[in-house]
Amino acid sequence: MRLSTSLMYQQSVSTMLNQQSALAITQNQVSTGKRINVASDDPAGAGQVLSLDHILAVNDQYSGNIDSATNRLSIEQTVLSSVGNLLDSARSMAIQGINGSLSGSDRSGMATQLGQLRDQLVQLANAGDSNGNALFAGTSTTTTPFVEGAGGVVGYVGNDAIQMASVGPGLKVPTSDAGSGLFVDLPAGNGTFTASAGAANAGTLVVGANSVTDPAAWSAGSAANGGSYTITFGAGGSWAVTNASGNPVLDGSGNPVVGTYQSGGSIGFNGMTLSLSGTPASGDTVQVRAGGRQDVFATLDSMIATLQGAGRDAQVANQLSRQIESLDQAKAGVTNAEVSIGGRLNTLGQQQAVYQNLKVTYQQTLSSVQNVDIYTAIGNLSSQSAALQASQQAFAKVNSTTLFDYIK
Repeated sequence: MRLSTSLMYQQSVSTMLNQQSALAITQNQVSTGKRINVASDDPAGAGQVLSLDHILAVNDQYSGNIDSATNRLSIEQTVLSSVGNLLDSARSMAIQGINGSLSGSDRSGMATQLGQLRDQLVQLANAGDSNGNALFAGTSTTTTPFVEGAGGVVGYVGNDAIQMASVGPGLKVPTSDAGSGLFVDLPAGNGTFTASAGAANAGTLVVGANSVTDPAAWSAGSAANGGSYTITFGAGGSWAVTNASGNPVLDGSGNPVVGTYQSGGSIGFNGMTLSLSGTPASGDTVQVRAGGRQDVFATLDSMIATLQGAGRDAQVANQLSRQIESLDQAKAGVTNAEVSIGGRLNTLGQQQAVYQNLKVTYQQTLSSVQNVDIYTAIGNLSSQSAALQASQQAFAKVNSTTLFDYIK
């Protein structure tokens, strides 16, 4: 077989070029620490790398959403805790205000304190998160949700929508609570009905705690009687009940609902019980109204007006007792929201732990596919470099050989 000089040159150059290419790839692997730097290094592995990178990016986005949601809900929880403490303070003042031994100046001082609490409540209701977005404006986060209008009446200008954070495929968690449900649209009275003494009452009757003792009987009676009752007292504590149309309320036997009240006792009919104290005058009344809504700012305004007024002790006690009920409904709403937030934070914490664990797993998988064994790569770099040097030296030797070397 005859080997021409040009063929020898071509083979030597081709070998050195291949060795240089392999050496360059190994050098790149050593410098980057990655086995796959371009798709041509390992097409199948490159596809797996892209898939894993996408999964990690999505998980990082969900994890970031969880951090933002956790931060916002934690701030809301802190604000609601302050709101609850404020409502407790207002309730304590209302109970003090019922004390008949207080002077007019004492009640006036309490009214001033309540005014300060009211202003603080407005500030808390307008609180924002770490980005300055309103907590209780629904999705109108750039809006100040509670504004004072004419006469100092506080109005809600946010919306009722709830902000949601996407924290997983198909999983969303509420990150807000609309201020309308927390501060404005609250159930009146005990949450089912309101029982209040007539404004023109002349006796010392005070309506205390009241409740539904038989929901089925209450619902049936309320539907049959228009949702409201008036209890009218006669001589010696006798009483009778009329409905929304002014007709006598009848019991199951078709007889009028009547009875005799004794001071400190209670009145019960149609699935409800009213606790009373004091002595009613003949003609005094108690109105029972189903449903009804109220807002906590109006409640505090009513408390202030009551304490600043010159009503009789029984009137003050009745009015403050109803406002205490309203405060209790507001506090219950705040407590329920705090419990709900606690549950949401727990969900977010669990989901974040899942993503942290998945991130470790995916990164390990990505490393096994993409990263190079640095010790093996350094060994390959050394052997490839030596092989290239040997090829270059051999080429130089062949290149310097001529026909005259054989004539000597």
